[in-house]
Amino acid sequence: MTRTRIVVACLFAVPFVAAACGQPRRDAPYTEPVAVNDPHVARGQQLFMFNCNQCHPGGSAGLAPGINDKPLPEFLIKTQIRKGMGAMPGFDEQRLSDQDVDAIVTYLKALRETRARVASR
Repeated sequence: MTRTRIVVACLFAVPFVAAACGQPRRDAPYTEPVAVNDPHVARGQQLFMFNCNQCHPGGSAGLAPGINDKPLPEFLIKTQIRKGMGAMPGFDEQRLSDQDVDAIVTYLKALRETRARVASR
């Protein structure tokens, strides 16, 4: 009888424990929207949304790691975009021009700056 109670208790506890392991704000943004007054940032945002956002939603973790909180130098971000890494595909010049990659990097920098400004409040 005691063994049965333990099994039943475990069956009821597992969903609660599993739910507690997830990120509580998975779909909520961690930052405010980026001001896209600069046309280069706006172009970078469009390119990011089309090519990157499905795996890095809003620059945060999704199917892939978060990228808006990693202070990588520009050349490393550009290399990652061009060559890929792990499950991330590389984006060649036919898919993204050098100007497109520069715009994405500019957008990511603006995203990082916005996030830092919000965090310092």
